[in-house]
Amino acid sequence: MGMTMAEKILANKSGRDSVKVGDIVVCKVDWAVTGDLGFGKGRPEVVKVWDPERIVVVADHTAPAPNVDSADDMVRMRQFINEFQIPHHFDIGDQGISHVLLGEQGFALPGGLIANGDSHSCASGAFNCASRGLGGPEMTYVLCTGETWFIVYPTVRFVLEGALGKFVTSRDVLHHIAGVYGDFSNHNVEYVGSYVSGISVASRQTIATMSAELSAEFALFESDHVLEEYLQGRAKAQIEPVVSDDDAEFEAIYEINVTGLAPQIALPGKVPNNVQSIDDLESTKIDQAFIGSCANGRLEDFAIAAEILKGRKVAPGVRLIVTPGSQNVYKEALKAGYVETLMEANAVVTNSTCGACYGGHMGVLGSGEVCITASTRNFQGRMGSATAQVYLGSPATVAASAIAGVIADPRDHI
Repeated sequence: MGMTMAEKILANKSGRDSVKVGDIVVCKVDWAVTGDLGFGKGRPEVVKVWDPERIVVVADHTAPAPNVDSADDMVRMRQFINEFQIPHHFDIGDQGISHVLLGEQGFALPGGLIANGDSHSCASGAFNCASRGLGGPEMTYVLCTGETWFIVYPTVRFVLEGALGKFVTSRDVLHHIAGVYGDFSNHNVEYVGSYVSGISVASRQTIATMSAELSAEFALFESDHVLEEYLQGRAKAQIEPVVSDDDAEFEAIYEINVTGLAPQIALPGKVPNNVQSIDDLESTKIDQAFIGSCANGRLEDFAIAAEILKGRKVAPGVRLIVTPGSQNVYKEALKAGYVETLMEANAVVTNSTCGACYGGHMGVLGSGEVCITASTRNFQGRMGSATAQVYLGSPATVAASAIAGVIADPRDHI
């Protein structure tokens, strides 16, 4: 019996010829990634690291520090970097959200395996790279040993065909999958098909990132000429692409034609089985609109927002906050004129940070407020007050809604 992409990577990194569903494997990782939140007061002391050259330290959640506790976490982070002479670190000034930086800087590579202390780590699957989030104690173990364990879970394959209309994006495709098929806890997912081969690496990253909201373990794309071209001059290590065998066993295969898909909105509370087409959504007044996070903080997201907002203004009483996924994205958006366009529309454009997405800073919601966001999560209290309501949509939908003052269809701006 052949193997899926995830199974091949786990077999390779555990030194086995093959693995099967249900196996528990101990794997050597290519990179161990930790961020500022990983240096809180309760973190176990690390006296020796596995390999300083294979550790990546990122300031992302509290960049720059919004309070004294966060600043102290940053102090401990810098002490760690200095003590163990970690060459791959991204502090204030060249920071970015870890999942964005791992692709941008050439750490997430085909055939690779990454351990990351953040729950949206399956984002690296856009690069044909297996990655998942690990808790604090396990990440400490990985930093010290370079190893961790995984259960080999069954894989579900999505074959995506067709093409999307203007202002309908990969974010809407993922929301559609979540709404129709629900969650995939204790499963890996794969995305293939003509739609996938025709979209950018950034759009693949959005789908891979948001697969965390499907509760997927690994979310993998195949390597192709689009990815290989993107990685030229970036790759930090050897590329070893994997592809599922023709006789690989999948728990399920779902074929979806995305042609004609309307923008999809995840309603407050959760994503799986909680999505509605914007065609069926009642008019919903908003207080805040947000574009950013590891899901939608890339240059193409700035571009689509700027296209919709050009020559228009954010509705009175609405706050539009736009946060790049990395400082490099910010620079590119500045050069392209997108930042000026957004600011002319009365948007606030921040530095790169996880900030508003997790309710930390740079856009925290107050009691009873309503937000439409292109960030990652919408559970109660995620972006601030437990009485706030968080709707998830694409950057195009968020931009259109910011203008209208209610959740709006971006196709109305064509």
